[in-house]
Amino acid sequence: MSELTVHPWKRHGRDRLYVNLLDGTAVAWAERATKVVTIKVPKYQDEALALLGLHLGDGLVVSPAVPPREPRLAGPPRQPRQPTSTTSPRRPEGPASVPPLTPSEDLARNRPGSRLVGMIAERGPSSVQRLKAKLLRQSTEWDSWYTGLEGERRVGRELERLVPLGWRVLHGIEKGNGGDIDHLMIGPGGVFTVNTKHHRGASVWVGDSMAKINGGPPRPYAAASQSESDFVRKVLGRYCTFEVPVEPVLVFVGIASLERAATQYTVRVYQEREVAALGPLSGKLTPEQVAHVYGVARHRRIWLRA
Repeated sequence: MSELTVHPWKRHGRDRLYVNLLDGTAVAWAERATKVVTIKVPKYQDEALALLGLHLGDGLVVSPAVPPREPRLAGPPRQPRQPTSTTSPRRPEGPASVPPLTPSEDLARNRPGSRLVGMIAERGPSSVQRLKAKLLRQSTEWDSWYTGLEGERRVGRELERLVPLGWRVLHGIEKGNGGDIDHLMIGPGGVFTVNTKHHRGASVWVGDSMAKINGGPPRPYAAASQSESDFVRKVLGRYCTFEVPVEPVLVFVGIASLERAATQYTVRVYQEREVAALGPLSGKLTPEQVAHVYGVARHRRIWLRA
């Protein structure tokens, strides 16, 4: 399931969950209210249903969106198209060129949690509302946002400690589908996508694709981290003449305990202070390649276009 992701969508009175490929192509969607699932690409049906089941539970009803094609009537075979003298062989394509970098497009200016800060400022409660909720000790729908912001800032501080070892760090990379990448590490040990999860005082169990918080229902944290790294590898590969090694990292903040039950270890799983283990890694990118990848990755527009 690593190449599929699930995204909520609300518009025109509809409330859906979309299952997309890494390039944003929708392969299925489900109506939350009725649990009716529409399959757009049949080859992904089983994987899509498994992912949607994690969010909607049992009782999914499949309603194929694409009817089977009518059989084509037999006819005379087509003659192969003959090349003309004006046809020239296609040249091999080189890496794409990055757009001009302006201050407003430079992700190097982002601080840890900057995207959450912007979203809270735009849509969150006012300072008066926050003060009232705090005095009355009332929980609000924004509590999880503030918890996530604290987690991103704490992990960001740990990652910034690795800069003297030759690493470059970017924070809050917004993607075209509305999601974001919490942190991106670029250095001699390769490129790492860092996905931050803050569960204060929790006991966490992590398998190959799922995680459980305090023994609760499985959450696709590891699978989402793997999809995130695949996405980053695809985007950066368009602008580099060399292979860019990208690995996913899942970091838990403020937890009481962490049990790693993975068998494949395709995702690195750390507590916040353990991310220092990335520092000594080397042998994947030269200093020149690090500089090139960082110069590409800091362009906000390349992620929004992907």
